[in-house]
Amino acid sequence: MKLYALSLAAGLLVGIVYSLLQVRSPAPPLIALIGLLGILMGEQLIPLGKQWLQPTPASAAAVPAAAQAISVPAADLTPSTSPTQVSHAKQ
Repeated sequence: MKLYALSLAAGLLVGIVYSLLQVRSPAPPLIALIGLLGILMGEQLIPLGKQWLQPTPASAAAVPAAAQAISVPAADLTPSTSPTQVSHAKQ
């Protein structure tokens, strides 16, 4: 995005210099630029459509990314002592 902003800024600067020097711009007419914009947008339609139509895996969609990054094996989640052992130890 930064590259596009720099390109636009450079174009504006050149346009200002051309205006100050009263030089006619060699740029194509506006209708040609609109056609180029249409070409660029058309190039993006197929990849965008493929991305939208591609199904998302259920396991990845159901679990947030943060939870996937901090996954703990099920063996580590099981208690080391049963509830009955804990109650007998308290007596």
